[in-house]
Formats: sequence, C-alpha cells, structure tokens
Amino acid sequence: MTSDHTFHEAMLRAIALGHSARRTAPPNPWVGAVVVDAKGTIVGEGATTAPGGPHAEVVALNEAGESARGATLVVTLEPCNHQGKTGPCTERIIAAGVTRVVFAIEDPDPLVSGAGRTRLKDAGIEVVEGVESALVSEQLRAYAWHRTTNRPWVVLKIASTMDGQVAMADGTSQWITGEEARYDAHELRADSQAILVGAGTVRSDNPSLTARLNDAVYEPLRVVLGTAASDARVRPCLERSGDLALILDELGQLGVVQLLVEGGPTTASAFVEHDLVNHIVWYLAPAIAGSCQSVGAFRSLQTKTISELRRGRVVATRQIGEDIRVDLEV
Repeated sequence: MTSDHTFHEAMLRAIALGHSARRTAPPNPWVGAVVVDAKGTIVGEGATTAPGGPHAEVVALNEAGESARGATLVVTLEPCNHQGKTGPCTERIIAAGVTRVVFAIEDPDPLVSGAGRTRLKDAGIEVVEGVESALVSEQLRAYAWHRTTNRPWVVLKIASTMDGQVAMADGTSQWITGEEARYDAHELRADSQAILVGAGTVRSDNPSLTARLNDAVYEPLRVVLGTAASDARVRPCLERSGDLALILDELGQLGVVQLLVEGGPTTASAFVEHDLVNHIVWYLAPAIAGSCQSVGAFRSLQTKTISELRRGRVVATRQIGEDIRVDLEV
C-alpha cells in the first residue's frame, strides 16, 4: 500500500509541476498532478496547460494510461467537477479507475468548492486532503484571492535608494537598482497577467512594460491610469481613470489573476491609501539620495501621527546582486 511518506513526496513533485505552469495556466490555477501506482512509483505526471487545454489531472492520467487503474492521483488542488472550456476532471478520474485521490487544498472557486470531493467520494474513490496544504496555499494565493474577491491579487513593485527615493531632483530614475534586480523584476512581470502604471510614468520613462527573460518575451495586459501618447511604447494598452476599486473589478472580470503595479509615486500612494495592495516587493539599492527635491516612493501619502502608520509583515529578504529585495505582506 502507498505510504503517507509517498504522498508527501508525490505532492512535492506535483507542487514543482504546478510552478512550471505559473505563466501559462492563468486565469486557471497553476496545478500539478502525479499518478502513483501501488509500489509508490510515479507512472504519470502533468501540469495544467493553457486555457482551453487539459488540466493537470488529465495530463497525468493520459501519461499513465492503463497504469492509472487502481493507482493514486496526487494533485495540488481539488479536482474540478463542472463543465468549463474542458470537461470535469472528476469524470476523467473516475473513468481512469483511480482508487484514491490526494489533494492539498479545496478549490476556493464557488463552481468547484467541495463539489469535486463529493463527486469522487460518491463514486467510491478514497479522498485524502490537506497534504502539504501550507505550501500549496502559498503557491496559489493569488488564484485564491481572485476567485474569492473577483479582483486580482495586487503586487506593488518599488525600486528605491536606501532612504526611499525613487527619482532624483531632475526626475531621472534609470537606473537606481542593478541589472540583477531589474531581471528579477521582469520575473514579476512574467508572473502577472497585467501591469499598471500612471500616465506620469509613461511620460517620464516611456516603458514598454513587457517581461524580457533571456530569449523569452512576455506581454501582459498594459494598463495606464490616465492617457498615454499615441506613440508611447506602452501601446496597445487600456487607459482608465477614476475609482481604483472599479478598475480592479474590471481587470478581475478580464481574467487578471495577478496585477503588478509599478507606480510611480502618485499611483503607489493611491493604491496604499485605499488599502488595495496585497503584497509589496521593494528593491533597495545601496545608495542614498537625500530628500531635498528628490521623489519619495510614497510622495502623495500622508500619515499624521505614529499611530496611523501603515504596517505590514516582512515575509522574505534576499540579496540580488548589490541590491536587497524585501517582500512585505500588507
């Protein structure tokens, strides 16, 4: 009989497979799955493909073939039980003859939540849940937020000097951080389905807002608060103004699971002031600008007294080249 140890090892493999689908699966969840036979051998594995393609469970079962009969399916997320662009994964699992399904977390999507588990149990399949749930909850936190709020998970990216300045007195800002940190920021772009900046950033920096990673180029949806010039490199883009919450609602409906807000200071201040940021990635360069006429990261944000400080929680720090990346949960 397959041991609990095998379940954990198989789940870790499924998590790695899910990570490989991070940039191709959205707005679907980036899920990984493996099929383990009675001897504890992985006989099939897979990750969720691009929207309209097979989910991780189906990819793994197809690879396993007849070896799936009597085997255990280990998957990071509760299998779906509804008809979308593809058929229900539960029906494919039942047809494959799997006798046990192990998953990490329940799917927060109201179309799925609990229904997959119930369908499998009704078919006589043993269901085990909660294996490596903390790791998978972290991996799919943006997806869970999107499905429960219908808004994207908002990541605010800041690159500043040690004293929090993002542009100098003459307005120049390229480049405060080094090449390694800028590459890491492109990884953030590639993980996001949309990037948002203010019109001021478009005028001053004329960014293309693509993600350039070695030979790969990712082109998330570009969103500008305000109006971009007709020849701006950010085009084609969405131009929006007004209530930020309503803009997030629209982006959520468009399938944006994670939104990267790149500023500048006025935009960053507005998102923080309205409590619309989930996570901050702050790149700190080993440089000092001084505050005389330079531009602070949150230039438009006012805090009257110490009790009104907006506090978060540092969840990770690491050195990237000469710079420091600090991750804060808001």
